[in-house]
Amino acid sequence: MMTAPFPALGLILLLPALGVAFNIFLGPRLGRRAVNFAGPAAIFIAFGVGCWAFATLLAMPPGSALTVTLWPWIEAGSFHVDFALRMDALSAVMTLVVSGVGALIHVYSAGYMAHDEDYARYFAYMNLFTLSMLILVLADNLLLMFVGWEGVGLCSYLLIAFWYTNPEFAYNGRKAFVVNRIGDAGFILGILTLVYVLGAHGAWTLAFTDMRAHRDILAEVWAPFGVPVATVAGLLLFLGATGKSAQIPLYVWLPDAMVGPTPVSALIHAATMVTAGVYMVVRLNFLFILSPTAMELIATVAGVTSFFAATIAIVQPDIKRVLAYSTISQIGYMFLGAGVGAFASGIFHVMTHAFFKALLFLCAGSVIHALDGEQDMNRMGGLWRKLPITYATMLIATLAISAIPGFSGYFSKDLILESAFNSGHFKLWLLGVITADLTSFYMFRLIFMTFHGSSRVDPHRAEHLHESPPVMTIPLFILAVLSIVGGWVNLPKGLLWGDAFVRFLAPVTGTYHPMIEVSGAAISLIALASTLLGILFAWLLYIRQPELPGRISDALAALYRTLLHKYYIDELYNLVVSRPLFWIAGPVLARRVDKGGIDGVVDGSALTVENSGEAVRRVETGNVQHYVLVYLFGVIAIAAYYVYLVIR
Repeated sequence: MMTAPFPALGLILLLPALGVAFNIFLGPRLGRRAVNFAGPAAIFIAFGVGCWAFATLLAMPPGSALTVTLWPWIEAGSFHVDFALRMDALSAVMTLVVSGVGALIHVYSAGYMAHDEDYARYFAYMNLFTLSMLILVLADNLLLMFVGWEGVGLCSYLLIAFWYTNPEFAYNGRKAFVVNRIGDAGFILGILTLVYVLGAHGAWTLAFTDMRAHRDILAEVWAPFGVPVATVAGLLLFLGATGKSAQIPLYVWLPDAMVGPTPVSALIHAATMVTAGVYMVVRLNFLFILSPTAMELIATVAGVTSFFAATIAIVQPDIKRVLAYSTISQIGYMFLGAGVGAFASGIFHVMTHAFFKALLFLCAGSVIHALDGEQDMNRMGGLWRKLPITYATMLIATLAISAIPGFSGYFSKDLILESAFNSGHFKLWLLGVITADLTSFYMFRLIFMTFHGSSRVDPHRAEHLHESPPVMTIPLFILAVLSIVGGWVNLPKGLLWGDAFVRFLAPVTGTYHPMIEVSGAAISLIALASTLLGILFAWLLYIRQPELPGRISDALAALYRTLLHKYYIDELYNLVVSRPLFWIAGPVLARRVDKGGIDGVVDGSALTVENSGEAVRRVETGNVQHYVLVYLFGVIAIAAYYVYLVIR
């Protein structure tokens, strides 16, 4: 494997950092035009540097990497970690996705947030979000990855709660922050496990290449647990991934993240935060592959999460909330690919999903912008005439996420389902096929309720309906093109450059070895039939007989309410987790421990110190005459003592 120094990698981080500094310190003074230029430009130029690095990498032998060490970071005895960056095939793909899609979202934001008072603060946070994700994907070691990991967590809080004067928005930002901290506790314990075990064998490192070289240590059975080290570390790290990438049981923060500005939702769901967990698992594939237990858990959680979230999405009335549950479901597909050992297929879906999910959210933002903030699809309908560009591009994105042949999602989702089937995970494959049916149903339900049928728009809003300005529609055009051609980089085997993307990633992700070989065409036809069935069902319910959904929801009232209230999981969390914690924090800790114990000891000690201090203060008057008098008494006492000794 060839490694070459490439100092320009540092520019990919420096440019967003400069954007943050500019928007914080100079943006408010120089005005909106300056912020409009500096915010997106920082990310666009970083994308350009990323393309330069990618082209350099392509000219090198397969499996090569570009590296740069910016400075020594931590040195503690034998333990040494540098602030070092590494671009190989995997991080190159992620860098281009993060910076490229992120740049388009920044441009769109210039129009969407044009009238917001905290314009400069918004772009500072967006630049910081992109910077954090770039640190995460370019990190040469697990500890530096964790810096980016925590950075995207912080930025999600700042942007979800961007309009913090609204108590509900502020609460949802805190919810995202706290839930992610639970997952991050597992991530930290996973890091400490690796440091402890590797260090015990003299390998004091967290660099990915070094850890890969010590796979024999990670494969050893760890005596305290009776399982391989890789299983303990892998399960802890995956707990962190379930928080960051919104999988069961830590997915509950993501649907409530919709209260932030819509471009923020696009950035979180498409280019940055929620893909971090998938990237981490794929980056550490050499660790997870050593633990069949961890791999099986990842695949199972992924399949169940994907289906679970899709069932909720089919009844949600909020256009952004449908897309939020769609993201949870699609991330499940990505983890399913990784969990069955086809790591490259998971990253392939990360890339295609970034294109069509960013487009879906930005189109939703265009609809919301036209309707002056309205998000309820029950108050939409018939918008395709007024918003033709938004409609056309959102339809393309919907065809892509529904995995219609020729669109990007078809290539990546089918590759995952094929890998699941050929790895022997038949139940998870079937769950994935059913989820594909649900996906096409809820996405075309969204299209039909929003753009087709009779208008249900409020008359006052209907008078002002208009298409979004070019600064918002141009990114839609570009993402629409990518949503079509983005999957063509990995055509099926035997077609032109078939499997090119998977082969490009193979030196990093390893080669997938199926247990059985079933024709990908047969599996694809089954998935396609399921998808078309979902579209047909949506057409029958929302176009042909629009009164049917109401009749079905009345007939299945209990099931409908359960899905509408998201299986009452939030209420269950509140009952089982939140209330007991508040009770412990209140009557137990506050009254007994805090007041009875801590206050008794601390306040008693403080009172003793205060009284003794008061006594000393009466002596330490600051009056020089008093000090001289005390000094004189001391001298007389000492002299009298010596006289006494002489006389005796």
